[in-house]
Amino acid sequence: MQKGFILLNCDLGAEEYIVDELKQMQDISNAYLTFGAYDVVAEIQSENQEAFEKAIATIRGLSQVVSTMTLNVLSPE
Repeated sequence: MQKGFILLNCDLGAEEYIVDELKQMQDISNAYLTFGAYDVVAEIQSENQEAFEKAIATIRGLSQVVSTMTLNVLSPE
């Protein structure tokens, strides 16, 4: 299993839309609105690295996502 987090910056006012979209994705286990350097933090759990990378690519392709940072967990539980 591959686990990680993606931190997102969104267009102003699109944060709730992005969280709703993320929560509908199969590989997203949690998505949160945040205050600070990033607008949204999402937790990803995929079967393998290929599925993990596909989920990241899908997220980056969402409209109103401005930028992302991906954090891979080295040894998932």
